Amino acid sequence: MLENLAALDANIVMFFQEYIRTPILTPFLTFCTTLGNAGMIWIVISLGLCIFPKTRKLGIMGICALLGSLLVNNMFLKNIIDRARPYEVIEGLELLIPKPVDSSFPSGHTASSFAVACILFRKLPQKWGIWALILAIIIAFSRLYLGVHFPSDIIFGMISGILISFFAQWFVERVIYKKREN
Repeated sequence: MLENLAALDANIVMFFQEYIRTPILTPFLTFCTTLGNAGMIWIVISLGLCIFPKTRKLGIMGICALLGSLLVNNMFLKNIIDRARPYEVIEGLELLIPKPVDSSFPSGHTASSFAVACILFRKLPQKWGIWALILAIIIAFSRLYLGVHFPSDIIFGMISGILISFFAQWFVERVIYKKREN
């Protein structure tokens, strides 16, 4: 079963290289993936929300989601699972960006993007929340397109990020702000 999943993962990555990659998309998706480096775009958005009293609670949720994603995905799961990157195991796969230094599973870019974007989607007016979710989807797609993640890395990163977003929201609303009310 796992061999079949690994083969499907590899086939999808190669399909992207052979049929989806274009000279027009590559610079755009390379730029989008850099927005997710170290969660930088999400850190900037969360800190920006912290500036204003009306959105401070939302910014704190974003920061907590990023910290949760860092701990769960980057510090724990990546080290325990230690999955090789696609370009390390798929012969003929062309890497389009510098080699990442950590392991492949799960996608940290995807997890941190969905952790914050899902909070923003739930808590901001729809016209703003949808843009956060679209950016998270583009960043996740860019990781697959550029050849640094398998589809299963992306899918698990999405699931992990969504779950962390709910936990971060609960933590801020029930623990941090509940203490302030008492």
